[in-house]
Amino acid sequence: MAAAHTVALFGQPVFAGVYLSGDYDALGWHAAGADTVTSLGYLQLVAALVCRIRLRRSWPLAGAFAVAVAESVQYFAGLGGALWLHLPLGVATIAATVVLTIALWRTPLPPRRPARREDDRA
Repeated sequence: MAAAHTVALFGQPVFAGVYLSGDYDALGWHAAGADTVTSLGYLQLVAALVCRIRLRRSWPLAGAFAVAVAESVQYFAGLGGALWLHLPLGVATIAATVVLTIALWRTPLPPRRPARREDDRA
């Protein structure tokens, strides 16, 4: 989920750049990308919650929550035309998401416990 979120997030500056180059239809692409990226961020938050419950690791949930909050603020800053906040927060969000995704991929899963059989008495 984190990798898909990161890949989708990298499309946003491209769409914004195309728009700023004079192709005004790209603003619609940027808006659709914002919907997609924000939705993937919320799905990543749900996946991190499952990770917290199943693996008892809290840092993926904390990171996903911080990214989801930043993306939500950025989303509404973009809708409101507050580019002074939207642009730098976009850069920070991409950087944070890349760091989080790398950390998730580099962290090994805990070893599996062998399944208990009914005849085990322990």
